[in-house]
Amino acid sequence: MTSRTRHLRKARQTALARAGRPAWLRRPGLRTAAAALAAPALAAALLTGSSAAGAATRGPAAGHPAPDPFSPAYQHPYRKGVVPTIGALTRMLGWAKHHLGTPSALSLTNLAYGGAVDGIGVTTGHPKVYLVFYGTQWGKPGRNSRGDVTLSRDPTGEAWYLQQMFKGLGTGGERWSGVMTQYCQGVSSGAQSCPKSNTHHVRYPTGGALRGVWVDRNRTSPGNASGHQLGVEAVRAAAHFGNTSKSANRNAQYVILSPTGTDPDSWRQQGFCAWHDYNGDSTLTGGAVKSPYGDIAFTNMPYVSNAGSSCGSHFVRSGPGGVRDGVSIVAGHEYAETITDQNPSGGWTDIMGQENGDKCAWISPGGSGGAFRLTVSAETFAMQTTWANDGASGTGACEARHSIVPNG
Repeated sequence: MTSRTRHLRKARQTALARAGRPAWLRRPGLRTAAAALAAPALAAALLTGSSAAGAATRGPAAGHPAPDPFSPAYQHPYRKGVVPTIGALTRMLGWAKHHLGTPSALSLTNLAYGGAVDGIGVTTGHPKVYLVFYGTQWGKPGRNSRGDVTLSRDPTGEAWYLQQMFKGLGTGGERWSGVMTQYCQGVSSGAQSCPKSNTHHVRYPTGGALRGVWVDRNRTSPGNASGHQLGVEAVRAAAHFGNTSKSANRNAQYVILSPTGTDPDSWRQQGFCAWHDYNGDSTLTGGAVKSPYGDIAFTNMPYVSNAGSSCGSHFVRSGPGGVRDGVSIVAGHEYAETITDQNPSGGWTDIMGQENGDKCAWISPGGSGGAFRLTVSAETFAMQTTWANDGASGTGACEARHSIVPNG
């Protein structure tokens, strides 16, 4: 067991002890994965408050609990699929124990289709990931022996690491990506499964998901970029890559990576590691972003290594390689959520507004549904599981691998 794992388990135990173990955690008969997931998932369910992820299309459920003031998305509904820091999650757990009572384990419900936003629910073509290194602060670019862009001011090597990860998805028989292929669009709003005849499933990223890398040295990254500024950078990136039509961006996502030392959307103070959204969200700080190229899906990806263990450093692996554990866990979380909920929340969310990554976030490795090691591109990456509606005989589970669904 790593020191990160011991810390997380101790934090959860402390939160439970302080708040009292509620009845819904004492229920017999919950499957092992659900029992392991219940506390963090229910806390993550409160990330959205009363209106964020699921409410845009389905609205909050009757009896929806009050928004969690310790959530990174409290009064910030644009932070879709937000990954809380482990410290924020601990505070959320404590709040949940005091305020939720017996909530019928709503966090364990399956995802439902949101009906699409601007006709977009999920990524139906080959997923295309564009990495955007935002600002001159990244330093001078170079290349390593494998053709990855390297940067002189990238102390933990996040740039090459993420390139290798996204290059590796969909290669070598990896099946983490298979979990997402069960989701689709073109079904009724509220549907929890896709018929075999449906031809609009999330696609498997055969041959890799990475489609481009841009080091934007034309400008300095803001010290504290707003959601609007990050969206503007994503639109600039679309132009840079020649994706200047609606169709070119239909299956694209832009990961806006801010350099070390910057504070995009006040991430450290707000207690999160990353979030995703799209340019048309009017709740973005600074407002929605105009795009002449169609809807633009993007991720706010701070320099995750700056947060250390709070955002997953050494969560799975000890030693030097474990420093970047949180980088791949967080990036994988947002990638999986973008392809299943590309224009939030027109894709797949549960009754509490959680996306497929939220329901499986920060589950300790070694147990059912826990984080694990994925080897692709001759590299090993720490990854989290994602939610499968068809897992556990249809009651849902966090899974590390899944067969590729036909049409996926």
